[in-house]
Amino acid sequence: MNRTFFRFIAVGVLNTIVGLSAIYLLLHLLGLSYWWSTFLGNTIGACVSYLLNRKFTFKSQSSVSKSVPLFIIVILASYFIAYNLGAKIIDFSLSNTDFISDKMKTDLAVLISTGLYTIVNYFGQKLFVFHNKRENENLVDEEGI
Repeated sequence: MNRTFFRFIAVGVLNTIVGLSAIYLLLHLLGLSYWWSTFLGNTIGACVSYLLNRKFTFKSQSSVSKSVPLFIIVILASYFIAYNLGAKIIDFSLSNTDFISDKMKTDLAVLISTGLYTIVNYFGQKLFVFHNKRENENLVDEEGI
């Protein structure tokens, strides 16, 4: 792994604290649904993510007018892929389990989806939004993408 991934993870820790806190507040305090809570929480986290990843992680010189639309596309694609897959994984693996509450299943789906989201989002941001042609060629060689 190259150092941008580790910077991405460091930013992701802060972003996760912000996003997950928002998700669980929206889910449990305001009583919003899984989809509204995760969508709004990730939107809040995405704002933090864009600012920090653009300057700190990828040190991008891409124009904001070009990178923001791509960032939004990658964030949305990552969100729908990860959170659909996470919910399906929990539904499939725990559907016949009565000793785990639906609330706990939802919380587990959020955690699994967050991990999946991080991985999908990293590669989307690295390859499409904050790309550096030379770095992307090295990433393909180093990580076998």
